[in-house]
Amino acid sequence: MTAIHNTRSSLEKHNLTPKKRFGQNFLVHTGTAEAIVHAGRITSDDIILEVGVGLGALTRPLARAARQVIGLEIDSGLIRYHQDEADLPENVTLIHQDVLKADFIALYEQCQGPIKIMANLPYSISNPFLFKLIENQEKMAWATIMLQKEVADRLTAQPGTKQYGVPTVLLSACATVTRLLTLKPAEFHPRPKIDSVVVRIDFDRQTERIKALPEYDHALLHRVVRGAFSQRRKTLLNTLSSSKLLPMIGEEDKATIKQLTEAAICKAGIAPTARAEDLTLEDFVQLTLAFAG
Repeated sequence: MTAIHNTRSSLEKHNLTPKKRFGQNFLVHTGTAEAIVHAGRITSDDIILEVGVGLGALTRPLARAARQVIGLEIDSGLIRYHQDEADLPENVTLIHQDVLKADFIALYEQCQGPIKIMANLPYSISNPFLFKLIENQEKMAWATIMLQKEVADRLTAQPGTKQYGVPTVLLSACATVTRLLTLKPAEFHPRPKIDSVVVRIDFDRQTERIKALPEYDHALLHRVVRGAFSQRRKTLLNTLSSSKLLPMIGEEDKATIKQLTEAAICKAGIAPTARAEDLTLEDFVQLTLAFAG
């Protein structure tokens, strides 16, 4: 009996089907799940937060490697499945929870310190999930997650490429992203249309690159980066002039706002004709300092 057949049979036994609204693609091969856990460098002292327990393919090897697994699962049908089957190890705590609505302060306390995440992430929540991690970076240790290949490409992109964008810059300001494994569609049921990539995001603000940055307003950096990428084909002068980063002179005084914006961009040592995708993290920090006055 194949791994995919076993997955289908388990779902059918409980009248369950993969739900598109949750972006469910269940990992079917035990060896692959074990390889992901191994790549995640889990230790026996770790308390792991698993996002998207599914049928428990990743949960079981995680539980063998870690001290405790706290599993968040949004699908109430899968919660009932595990309750009926009683198939998860004793060191697994299952919680019916949407991670995008989760209280990371409470999770930090539950994990007894910085949060360590393992996840087969639904493609539909990749971006909001990543931004949730960035927002809660001070509570994070690391996250090892499966992402759609194009999302992983964006996180590891270099300036000057089409993949380079808002999440690339904002993550690079607080973490290091490393590609670990590539998974083919046949590893999942149902099969996604493209490859998945396992990445590890280490939230270590003591890396040499991050430590070398001058002090800056983190909230303003987010506004500058989002404003700069709001219209990729336009110049920084045009995108940032309309991003309300400077005190408003008056709704009609667009010429003055543009003039002040140009002065701030030049103060940062950047050409007003440059585009967001050409800037490094260091450039964006200099822009942030210039707009802060």
